Amino acid sequence: MSSPEVHQLFYGQPITTHAFNKDRTQVALSPNNHEVQIWSKTGSGWTLSHTLAEHDKLVTSIDWAPNTNRIVSCSQDRNAYVWSWDGKEWKPTLVLLRINRAATFVRWSPAENKFAVASGARLIAVCYFEEDNNWWVSKHIKKPIRSTVLSLDWHPDNILLVAGSTDMKARVFSAWIKGVDAKASNPVWGEKLPFATLCGEFGSETGGWIHSVAFAPSGNAIAFASHDSTLTIATGPSNPIQTIPTFTLPLVSIIFASENSIIGVGHDCVPYLFALRGAQWELVDKIDKGQKKELAANTAFRKFQQMDSRAQAQGDVELNSTHQNTITSVRAHDGSAQNVSKFSTTGIDGKLVIWDLLSSGVANLRL
Repeated sequence: MSSPEVHQLFYGQPITTHAFNKDRTQVALSPNNHEVQIWSKTGSGWTLSHTLAEHDKLVTSIDWAPNTNRIVSCSQDRNAYVWSWDGKEWKPTLVLLRINRAATFVRWSPAENKFAVASGARLIAVCYFEEDNNWWVSKHIKKPIRSTVLSLDWHPDNILLVAGSTDMKARVFSAWIKGVDAKASNPVWGEKLPFATLCGEFGSETGGWIHSVAFAPSGNAIAFASHDSTLTIATGPSNPIQTIPTFTLPLVSIIFASENSIIGVGHDCVPYLFALRGAQWELVDKIDKGQKKELAANTAFRKFQQMDSRAQAQGDVELNSTHQNTITSVRAHDGSAQNVSKFSTTGIDGKLVIWDLLSSGVANLRL
């Protein structure tokens, strides 16, 4: 198994979110503050090339449109900006979100002609460019959302949207915009899809707010990770759901690596691979095997006891993993939506890590 590509971009400073450009020579990220930083690949490392400082509160999410080369960012300041490169610098355009709480998550649609912003205002703002007025405007999806929306993902048809919320529900909505999208229907999620149509509502068996959601590459299934340490897969509004108890700490970010495999990351500080075996999804293994011999559980417990008895605030508690703290986001890096070969992660430890799934030792367990 080859080692992952590890870049320690910050020390003592978390990375909240990240997104790569099309050719993976640049990455946009936020070091847990109001800035969007653009880092450029130089040899085997990365150097800071641009700082985008239009937001005045914590940047919560970033997405980079590969074909139009536009960046969208959102923040706790209740704003979103679309950033366009003019050949010399990144120019911001303010988006009219019309929300009164923090913006929490943002993603471009597959066609890159609109994007969706989740918020603490119990709504989703679906944004599109209005040619007549030369600005980005939004339409709101509100009902039946009852709490903060934490995560979003687009169906490959550019119409449907899945959202995960702290009201412990994952929902599939229509984000069809008149004058922007062609007439829409979907054999799995519904034939009539006017804007804000609720196409499906799901929850895990034991409950828990939804940290992350994802559409399968085909769009015929969704997956969502809950705070009850489960991963749930739903294949339509009327089909039974499958809930996988992970017996780990909660996952906070997931992606489909193929139609039959999912990568999840979170508070356990390691990526996990889930796969469909026959008709049943299951947790296959963790992808990060670590570089050191694992401590026995009782040995680790004694170490923490000693720290407590000596009133130690810090100690030698290095984890047997590449990331040394919670992994905050995972993104596909190489390959196609149907077969991701590499993926990237960032975390509270300030690291950007690029993983080669094909040589990870568990890739052959994918179907």
